[in-house]
Amino acid sequence: MNKVAKKIKNLHIVQNYRSIYPYVKPYWIRALLAILVTFPVGTMDAVIAWSLKPYTDVVMIEKNLSSSAYIPLLIIVFSVLQSGFNYSASYLNAWAGAKISNGLKHDLLRKLMRCEAAFFDKSASGFIQMRFNTDVDTACSGLLRHVNIFTTRIFSSLSLIGVLFVNSWQLAIVAMIVLIIALYPLSTIRKRISSIVGKTLFSSAGIATYYIEAFNGNRIIMSYNLYDYQMQRFSSTLEEAFRLGIKMVQRTGILSPMMHSVISIGIAAIIWMGGYLIANHQLTAGGFVSFITAVLLLYQPVKSMGNDFNSVQQSLIAMERVFELLKKAPAIMSKQNAVRLESIKNSIEYKGVEFEYAKGNPTLKKVNLKIKIGQTVALVGNSGGGKTTFVNLLPRFYDIKSGSIMIDGLDIRDLELDSLRAKIAVVFQDNFLFTGTIRENILLGKEKASVSELNLAVESACLSEFVKNLDKGLDTEIGERGILLSGGQKQRVAIARAFLKNAPIVILDEATSSLDNKSEAVVQRAIENLMKDRTVFIVAHRLSTVKNADKIVVINNGEIVESGVHRTLIAKKNGIYASLYNTQLI
Repeated sequence: MNKVAKKIKNLHIVQNYRSIYPYVKPYWIRALLAILVTFPVGTMDAVIAWSLKPYTDVVMIEKNLSSSAYIPLLIIVFSVLQSGFNYSASYLNAWAGAKISNGLKHDLLRKLMRCEAAFFDKSASGFIQMRFNTDVDTACSGLLRHVNIFTTRIFSSLSLIGVLFVNSWQLAIVAMIVLIIALYPLSTIRKRISSIVGKTLFSSAGIATYYIEAFNGNRIIMSYNLYDYQMQRFSSTLEEAFRLGIKMVQRTGILSPMMHSVISIGIAAIIWMGGYLIANHQLTAGGFVSFITAVLLLYQPVKSMGNDFNSVQQSLIAMERVFELLKKAPAIMSKQNAVRLESIKNSIEYKGVEFEYAKGNPTLKKVNLKIKIGQTVALVGNSGGGKTTFVNLLPRFYDIKSGSIMIDGLDIRDLELDSLRAKIAVVFQDNFLFTGTIRENILLGKEKASVSELNLAVESACLSEFVKNLDKGLDTEIGERGILLSGGQKQRVAIARAFLKNAPIVILDEATSSLDNKSEAVVQRAIENLMKDRTVFIVAHRLSTVKNADKIVVINNGEIVESGVHRTLIAKKNGIYASLYNTQLI
């Protein structure tokens, strides 16, 4: 069983390296140079260690200064060259690592934006930040940095081992045995940390989430005096991160001290044995000094290799997580040979539609509804009854459990996803505005809109007067999430954006429910302009705004319980719509 698991793990590692190759390929020359530069960096250690043999034997033992006077100068030259090569390797690694990291982040953001709505419902913002951003830096920059270190040490070690055997094969064998014993614990490090890394990820993501919430929810925190509450939650997450960090140290921190102890014993054994060989004239004093220098240069990095190797393993695990994300297909996407939706001519029909967010807890139950193109349909009913879910299924923010949603007789799951969404404009209750200007946010509806198209959208959304009173007009910065605009102003920018998109289907999801009466009146005028000559779905709590709809549909507890026009439904004795309408009038 362990052999099978090991084979699977090794296969995953190979697949990950194959997966990263396309990101390395454009920069392979620099990446290769970064590795090749480590060769002279490593071998120069051996040159310095080797040069001490003739210097010690000739100068210190034979007292002949003239024949070896060049050696100190040679050491200086090689040390300067080594420093230059080290800088070159660090620069090339940093450059290539950043480029590879940017390529991965580019594809991960594309992947993130294609994730289904359910993914965002279940994922905290800190978790997304860690998985789609921090992991990439750990995988690329960290891994390449350590590749630089390890390749340097490999070349250095091979060269130094050569010096050891040149000076004394007997001592070299002892040194090799000590080295193997010291390095053996590294083979267990992955097993030691793999179970903790995933938990550490969630813990770190939780910490990041609190900072994001402190930024986005600052007014709620201030208005409800949530300082102590948030700090208490944050402290418990910090404590969990601390516990995991200590557990990581407990499982891996012993490696470096253990290696240090083994190496210290090895050096002591080499010194004792070296003294014996010198006494028996099997080794010169210069050869011993050269050997000891080479051993110290060889062993010194090994003492700290436990911590370095720990970091490498974390980088490899981060790489696995990155490619796990990249390989994962979105739950909602266009199927092969999907049909492109060019136009909508006849109808939209929900046939036996069932949907649930959580298994066994249906939100919509066998819903049937047919809407003719050009109609305005209002969805009303109790809170949590399924109205927003009903409209969210049309652009496939979620996919239905059973039944079908048809556009002109074609199931929307058979349509090309982008072409389907291109035909639908959505105005939400809380519309997201991007950091930038009013102009930039409106042009998201149609990036290459003409000036006349933009001005018409602004005028139709009842934004003209507001924009004229701004010093920079449409080029006014609105802050993150449009924080510098009022609720009504944000809604009108969103409506202008929908105007530019000019989609034949419009979904208005509680578009005026959070506004005061004055703002609602202005936004309502903008909405009426947007609704002209389009098929419109209105989700509304305020029933006074839906009286003129071609069809009013009452959804309660996931089922359509009433359907008709206002005058018919209001006249219905003991009707649900009539009861809701009359209650709001009181």
